[in-house]
Order: sequence, then C-alpha cells, then structure tokens
Amino acid sequence: MKHFKLISAAPIILSIAACTNTGASYQPVIDGPVGPNYGADLAYCQNLAAQQGALSSDTAGKAAAGAGVAAASTAVFANEGNNVRDAAILGAAAGVTAGALDQNSKKEAIIRNCMAQRGYKVVG
Repeated sequence: MKHFKLISAAPIILSIAACTNTGASYQPVIDGPVGPNYGADLAYCQNLAAQQGALSSDTAGKAAAGAGVAAASTAVFANEGNNVRDAAILGAAAGVTAGALDQNSKKEAIIRNCMAQRGYKVVG
C-alpha cells in the first residue's frame, strides 16, 4: 500500500507542474516596455513550443534506466516479495518525470529564444 501511494503521487506532481508557469505556458520576464503586439507574439511563441510534445525524445531511455537501477539495487538490498517489481515501477515513473521536466525546460528555452528574436529583452 505504501508503494501505491508513491506511484499515485507522480501523476499529481506532473499535473501540478503542467498548471504553473512552465513548459508551453511559460511567460518570460521582459526587461523594458512591451508593445501592443506582445500578446500575439507570446501566443505565437507558446504555440511553437507546444508543438514539441509532452515528453523528450530520450524519456524512454530515462524510464528504462530508472527502472533498471531501482530494480537492481532493490534486488541486492531488499529482495522480498514484490519489492523488485515495485522499485522498477517507481524507477520508471521517476524516469518519465525526468523526461517531462526536461521537455518543459526545452519549451521554455524555445519561448525565450522566440521572444528574443521578436525584439524583446528576455531576462528570465
């Protein structure tokens, strides 16, 4: 039951991260005044970033690595019952979460670069 609670927390964490100022919803900090086209420019850049998808291209590798490391270490140190399986699931979830966070960072960089190319002084 304890492992089930940990596994069920991952989607909640990802949902919360999706609702904040991250990924394709990111609004960069602009130094100086913004013109009347700011809203349209930001929407264009956010749409461009949203086309990148939710997960990075190496998410599967991160999930497999997380599952393998967690399962192997559990098999060595705590091989009882379903511990190895549960550890592999948690490791895979951690890898998927890492892939999603990495993709969010890439989307934010796309928005910053796009806004800078449109003449805004992006500072964050």
